[in-house]
Amino acid sequence: MLLIPAIDLKDGHCVRLKQGAMDDATVFSEDPAAMARHWIDQGARRLHLVDLNGAFAGKPKNEAAIKAILQEVGEEIPVQLGGGIRDLDTIERCLDDGLTYVIIGTAAVKNPGFLHDACGAFPGHIIVGLDARDGKVAVDGWSKMTGHDVVDLAKKFEDYGVEAVIYTDIGRDGMLSGVNIEATVKLAQALRIPVIASGGIASMKDVKALCAVQGEGISGAITGRAIYEGTLDFRKAQAEADKLSGR
Repeated sequence: MLLIPAIDLKDGHCVRLKQGAMDDATVFSEDPAAMARHWIDQGARRLHLVDLNGAFAGKPKNEAAIKAILQEVGEEIPVQLGGGIRDLDTIERCLDDGLTYVIIGTAAVKNPGFLHDACGAFPGHIIVGLDARDGKVAVDGWSKMTGHDVVDLAKKFEDYGVEAVIYTDIGRDGMLSGVNIEATVKLAQALRIPVIASGGIASMKDVKALCAVQGEGISGAITGRAIYEGTLDFRKAQAEADKLSGR
């Protein structure tokens, strides 16, 4: 079970939001590259970046901070980015800059043809991000609910050739209320590709609960607020996950 620290970028700073609310941001660092180094030093084997301004603007807005992080990380570990990626040129630029994976969320739901083209043009580099509440997918920074069932949509995208699905329960993200294990397992069981859990990790208890079901197809978990506020010690959590996974 891979634990993946999240670095959420807003106005060039590393922040965390509660339930996606841009006006409810806590700044954790004004130097995102130093934060990336910190998590690598703590044993991170992948980083998850979110361009929050980009997600709302529909195009990348924190490129300077992202490039600084990629320069710091080099080729040590893979880095993935989501937020505002809406066209093939942007994906190409991201991969050229050194990102390993690009996460497509809202654009995948609103324009499946774009996701299909992206998977064809950049095989092995496209991850889809599905954010859901009560099994239904949300878009536009979680501000709009759709009628799409998350499992049905994920199966369709799997057929397109996405590398993995990041599943976020938006009722729990940033709330330290525990992972929605049941919904995450249900999705993973329906797919052949890996599912990465996101939203709600609060403590070692959540890490252990995820490790217990990773055989269902859950390959990793993104963690944010818990590791920034100290309710979860990242180094210890990854070591425990490795032990439980028999790594």
